[in-house]
Amino acid sequence: MCFWLYGRIQERLLNIRRNQGGLCGHMDTARFEKIRNMAAGSARESHGIGTLKEKTVHAVFKDYYAPQPDMVEIPVDGYVADIFTGEEIIEIQTGNFNKMRSRLDCFLPNYPVTIVYPIPEIKYLCWMDEETGECSKPRKSTVKGSVYRAFYELYKIKPYLSHPNLRLCFPSMEVEEYRLLNGWSRDKKRGSSRYDRFPRALLGEFRINKLDDYMQLIPDGLPEPFTAQEFGRAVKERKETAAKVLHILNYLHVVEQCGKKGRAYVYRIAEIDLAINEK
Repeated sequence: MCFWLYGRIQERLLNIRRNQGGLCGHMDTARFEKIRNMAAGSARESHGIGTLKEKTVHAVFKDYYAPQPDMVEIPVDGYVADIFTGEEIIEIQTGNFNKMRSRLDCFLPNYPVTIVYPIPEIKYLCWMDEETGECSKPRKSTVKGSVYRAFYELYKIKPYLSHPNLRLCFPSMEVEEYRLLNGWSRDKKRGSSRYDRFPRALLGEFRINKLDDYMQLIPDGLPEPFTAQEFGRAVKERKETAAKVLHILNYLHVVEQCGKKGRAYVYRIAEIDLAINEK
């Protein structure tokens, strides 16, 4: 970040360092908080977040999931893996899953690969003026992230999702997002650029290690058969998001189409092939 933004953002980073994350599931929130605080300290020393090409969320989660510091940024078969333990590869992705295809082609035949995709479950927005360096106070966004919205990215690697060596990890986080006031609308917010994100707290984790783990995405009490609209209503997501989820679940034979209701496809839960699931 440019030097003139340092003064505006320094206080924000100090406040972030004082936040406490709550323990959820088997997450090591104490370790995450330590890594997050180190990132905040590094940002202050370098006059702001996002100074390096590597963005903050990616850097924090890479350090968090690496068992040892010397296991990060390791060359593997012509690529540089985010984390390589010697037996397993862990890739931190914050988007652009289409760029993962060639890496998966290379890694999956030889190693178990876990893709970590952080979910911004709770988000606070901070707006920065490019000309004055003024940074607004963080305001809580009404938009909540969920694992269901990750399926827009999973669609880009759909052919790889059934590979027995592929695993998915979705840590949910509370995050502070910095956006530049450079959009096309009058208030310069619509069409604006995201500069960086800084994780405030680790809230939980959702993992898919085998095929039947996708069943966790089917809400209890969902009547069969069901449409995308009914599925979306049950999981509190838009119909378009629900349709994307069901498209992939149908591809993986977790659910199956069983007819139509008007113009809408209807689905039911499929019987998972245990032989495939246990690979």
